[in-house]
This record gives sequence, C-alpha cells and structure tokens, in this order.
Amino acid sequence: MTRPGRPTGPASDTEAVVLTAALELLLTEGAVALTPQRLHTVTGVARTTIYRHWPMPRDFLAALIAVAPHPPARPTGDLAGDLHAELDLLCDRLRDKPVAAFLRALVTASTTDPSCAELRRRYVLDLLEPFRRALHAVGLEREDAAEVATDLAAPLLVDVLLLDRPVDRERAHRALSNVLAHTTSRSG
Repeated sequence: MTRPGRPTGPASDTEAVVLTAALELLLTEGAVALTPQRLHTVTGVARTTIYRHWPMPRDFLAALIAVAPHPPARPTGDLAGDLHAELDLLCDRLRDKPVAAFLRALVTASTTDPSCAELRRRYVLDLLEPFRRALHAVGLEREDAAEVATDLAAPLLVDVLLLDRPVDRERAHRALSNVLAHTTSRSG
C-alpha cells in the first residue's frame, strides 16, 4: 500500500536542474554560493523544494559527489601499465576544471563546516581507488596499496590544490617510476 504525500526525493528532472546549477556555481563562485536561496534564484525551482532536499552547502556537495562519474577500472595485471594509465587519468581529471575546482571547494567548505571534511576525504579516496585496486590486484595488501596510492597522488594534489601549479604529467610519471621501484624491491 502506498501512502499519499511527498516523494522522498526530488523528481529526477528537478534534481538534474538543481545539481547542474550547483556545479556551475561551485566552479565559478565556490562552495559559498551553494545556498538554497541562490539555487532558487538561478534555477527557478521552488525554495521549499531546495530547502527540503539540500538545506546546506554540504548537502549539495554530497549530492554532487554521489552523481560524479566513477569509471570502473579493471586492472589488467600489468601493474606498471595499469598505474601509468590511472595516473594519466588522474592528471587529466585534475587538469580539467571540475575535479580540481570541486576539490578546492571541498577544502574551503571543510574550513567552515567540519562535516565537509568527511566529504573531502571520501572524494579523494574515490580518486585514489583505481590505484589501490590495481595494486591490490597484483597481491599488495590493502593497507600497503592505500599507502602507495597516496604516495602517487599526493604530489599532484599538492601542486594543483595548494601551489596552484598546472598538472605536471612528466613529474607524476617520474614519481610513479620511483614508487614502482620501491614497491617491487619491497615485495621482491
């Protein structure tokens, strides 16, 4: 038996309109622009609908993370090849405005809303997951795979997010070569 009343979530077209606008505001103005009033103004969606489903900037960020594409990578068993391919994908994602800007917004939002820190961690861990998966597929323990994945991504994240440098693919691949040499010597 169904009960009358409001649906638990927004209609898919309403959600698409609001989240598309939220992403655009996030990329152009940062997380501070993610308010129900501002989204109402930009989209024309009723304020009550927006307040009901996304009352805080954190709610917009969480919804955007939930709909972010996560291409499923399947390791081939060639660790070096898999990691180089994943590193290229990460470089591309950090070079393109949405991922880097989204990470910056999460960092900024975390300073004013501590509950956003968990969202930031979750998003970064999602970016690292393909590396962990490739490393684990060749027998590296989960904890070691997580550490190696962090070793690979940390220089890129520091350069792009903290130092405002462009993605340096060659530097990233040199770091990967060093990590691979260390990993194979440790496991061999």
